[in-house]
Amino acid sequence: MKKDNLFQTINSEWNRFHSKSKKNNFRKEIKLHSPTFGPEEITSFAHQMITTNVTMGTKVSDFEKKFSKMFSFKHSITSNSGSSANLLMVAALRNRNTKNHLKEKDEVIIPALTWSTSLFPLLQYGLTPVFVDCDLDTLNIDINQIESAIGPKTRGLFITHVYGNPCNMDDIISLCKKNNIILFEDSCESMGAYYKNIPVGSFGIASSFSLYFSHHITCMEGGITVTKNKTLSETMKIIRSHGWIRNCENKKKWLDLYKNFNPKFLFVDEGYNLRITEPQAIMASLQLKKLKYFVRKRRSVSKYFRKKLSKFKNIFKFQKEEKNAFHSWFGFPLTIMNKKIDRDKICKFLNKHGIETRPVVSGNLYKQPAVKHVTKRVYGKLENANYVMENSFSLGCHQDVKSEEIDYVADLINKYLREKL
Repeated sequence: MKKDNLFQTINSEWNRFHSKSKKNNFRKEIKLHSPTFGPEEITSFAHQMITTNVTMGTKVSDFEKKFSKMFSFKHSITSNSGSSANLLMVAALRNRNTKNHLKEKDEVIIPALTWSTSLFPLLQYGLTPVFVDCDLDTLNIDINQIESAIGPKTRGLFITHVYGNPCNMDDIISLCKKNNIILFEDSCESMGAYYKNIPVGSFGIASSFSLYFSHHITCMEGGITVTKNKTLSETMKIIRSHGWIRNCENKKKWLDLYKNFNPKFLFVDEGYNLRITEPQAIMASLQLKKLKYFVRKRRSVSKYFRKKLSKFKNIFKFQKEEKNAFHSWFGFPLTIMNKKIDRDKICKFLNKHGIETRPVVSGNLYKQPAVKHVTKRVYGKLENANYVMENSFSLGCHQDVKSEEIDYVADLINKYLREKL
């Protein structure tokens, strides 16, 4: 089947399915996420499947180059999820081939308000996490507490740009230089965000991004790790694919060392299979072209949310965009500041009326059961992260949220508050 004919078939099915869905949906609603892909991506994905060239190859490499070019990153290494992107990054920073690499029991400072897979790779590679509280306004790590949390074993700082809000990178970079700390970034929620016109992910030695369904762009499941360091990039490519050298740019280095091995099956390190596929790479390349539009829409939605909910500013704290930052709004978080309002009850009310909600990230990750028995250190009481865990929630903030739907949310919140206050 020709690609044009394939597109027509898929487009027809897409319209039939979604028009039926809309026809039967009589209730106003806002979902947390909405697909960023459509017939174009599905057609290209299917066409690549038809070629039977599906395992990682030139399309993956092409996408990595496009991603690097868009953000001026030196090296981009794809993987099968944002979680795997974090795993690759930490594995490479612990690797013996990395200059000044992290060592077992070295401490890495992380925000208490972050996602689980920012923490788990540290534990899996024998590093000790040090939990630091968040700032209640920005929801990012509290810079004023970072330096106080530094101890004699502290070697790393793993920041998260929460919900697409870039951290204050001037202060963080200055702090890392002063204390000889390795900086790396979890940018999985913040593709398309900038600090002083510099894309997030550019500041540390490495950074991770996500291509999961609910993120700014998607290829269903996928991740990207970026780095300025060539050796680190090569190490991640080895770890990503079984520990062999097949995808390295500089194979000669290894072939000269191990001349008696089959060059196609030379394993020089421990590794996983974290590869992305060719159809996914095709899809991601198409999505990348639409990223600026999606971010622009998310910023517009967040602005209208703030406008419509501004009358409740004594009830809710809105996430404050960092100074000099360009926020890409993964979601629209609200923190309840009035003790008479119960977070779970207002969320249940909104859910009942078709408005999806969710907690902000994972709340205070330090309090999760999986963390109870691991080796760790905590600085302070993590009061803000605890407060967010109990009193914050987020609403959908994506390209398909319409102004009349935000009006509907504002009316619902107004109705709920009138009954409770």
